[in-house]
Amino acid sequence: MNKLQILVTLPLEHKDKIRFENTAKNEVFEYISPGKVTHEQVQKANIILGNVPPEFVINSPNLKWLQLNSAGADEYLKEGIMPEQAILTNSVGAYGLAVSEHLLAMLLEIKKKLYLYRDNQNKHLWKSEGSVTSIYNSTALIVGMGDIGGEFAKRIKALGAYVIGIKRDISNKPDYADELYTMDSIKQLLPRADIISVSLPSTPQTYKFFSEDILSLTKKGSVFLNAGRGNTADTDALCKLLKEGHFEGIGLDVTDPEPLPSGHPLWSIPNAIITPHISGHYHLHATLENIINISYKNLCLYINNKELINIVLAPKAR
Repeated sequence: MNKLQILVTLPLEHKDKIRFENTAKNEVFEYISPGKVTHEQVQKANIILGNVPPEFVINSPNLKWLQLNSAGADEYLKEGIMPEQAILTNSVGAYGLAVSEHLLAMLLEIKKKLYLYRDNQNKHLWKSEGSVTSIYNSTALIVGMGDIGGEFAKRIKALGAYVIGIKRDISNKPDYADELYTMDSIKQLLPRADIISVSLPSTPQTYKFFSEDILSLTKKGSVFLNAGRGNTADTDALCKLLKEGHFEGIGLDVTDPEPLPSGHPLWSIPNAIITPHISGHYHLHATLENIINISYKNLCLYINNKELINIVLAPKAR
């Protein structure tokens, strides 16, 4: 019987390698950093744990299962990327803590004008920047109340916000949501919100969903946050409305294009808080632990011929 070739691009510690190898004792493990993985290694693998360049996966004759370390899988869902026989799983559920705290940090930076005080500190200026606003008694619209959106909703609910959630399944309303709707209601909900937080995946349906027409429906003086995918919002429209004074501020961990070009006008707008898609990744160690645990659980399920969790694409679904 041929041994499974398992390629791992996750940064596992020795204890984790032992745990994985004890679960799949009869298989062959190869460890490599994502930046050094080769096309040949990907093509040879039966199982891949961790992201690899999507183009390396094309026409892979041996691939049976690819476990992503990312929650987003859009690059692997493009036509012709995944081999027909392979299962694709992601790491949804790993990023809620890290990204929700990042969203909260951006929100507070805007509401308390910390971006201005940081600029003043760099200039050695002791100067008041005037009135600020509060999360308390505000209305927050959470567009995409999955793991990330749900964790963010819990945090601002604890700070006194009224929380309206948007998600696909509204059959079970969580305690931290005051109201729950599907995307069909978003045009009616946007004018009510003081805070709009977006954590949507990149799909044909979400591509530039937040166009100028949709963004114009938001309340004047609201805050717009995006930590999902940059192409769900029209960057030029965000720029235009921000310059016109429509928003109190915007916080973006994702942009379109990405990386944001150095000459883009968004960089120079003081109340645009921009971070380079770093709210997730492995910057918070707990996130990496979550990803490793999801990957390990799926490896156990796979070795025991049981259905995997976090399935994005399965052979039978095509």
